[in-house]
Amino acid sequence: MGRYTGPTNRLSRKEGIDLGFKTVGSHAHASLLRRLNVPPGQHGPKGSKRKVSSYGQQLREKQKVKRMYGLLERQFRRYYAMARKWRGNTGDMLVQFLERRLDNTIYRMGLAPTRTSARQFVSHGHIMVNGARVNIPSYLVDVDQVIALKPKGANIPAVKKLLEDKTFAPPEWLARQGPAGKIVRLPERADVKEDINTQYIVEYYSR
Repeated sequence: MGRYTGPTNRLSRKEGIDLGFKTVGSHAHASLLRRLNVPPGQHGPKGSKRKVSSYGQQLREKQKVKRMYGLLERQFRRYYAMARKWRGNTGDMLVQFLERRLDNTIYRMGLAPTRTSARQFVSHGHIMVNGARVNIPSYLVDVDQVIALKPKGANIPAVKKLLEDKTFAPPEWLARQGPAGKIVRLPERADVKEDINTQYIVEYYSR
């Protein structure tokens, strides 16, 4: 199955949380927030809610996080396999690998309004890592690397608006000055503010 190309609001409403597909503060984002608790469908929820099984909870959590980071199933499963091989908590390692993706890093630095646009910036060659162009969204950043937007990318209207926001503060594992930032340390589970239950994901893949 290829990447989902349908209405993104539908995915957020299905999972019941803002998956970050819309630019914060935009009309589309405000509309999503108003309808976030309304399941997708022409007529809304039908009948009483059925109790969700343990498997159903695990599946929904896996789908939610996979969609949040904009990944295909095979990509997400690969990150889980990588996390299992590392010493430590598998769920925490999974989150670390997802956060270290270059497209996510750019989004977290506030250099792109959404992860989708961040992925496009990388693919279109607007991103430099330690002075070299990198066009692979899944590239895993590491400590002390410097990430920067090329001048053409920094002049994109949506990016210029972000750079003008003096109230923005990146997560503690990142530092940013203008259109460039640095990886201060590797991300930790506590750095991710979104509601993610990694235990459900581990249980799903451990069946």
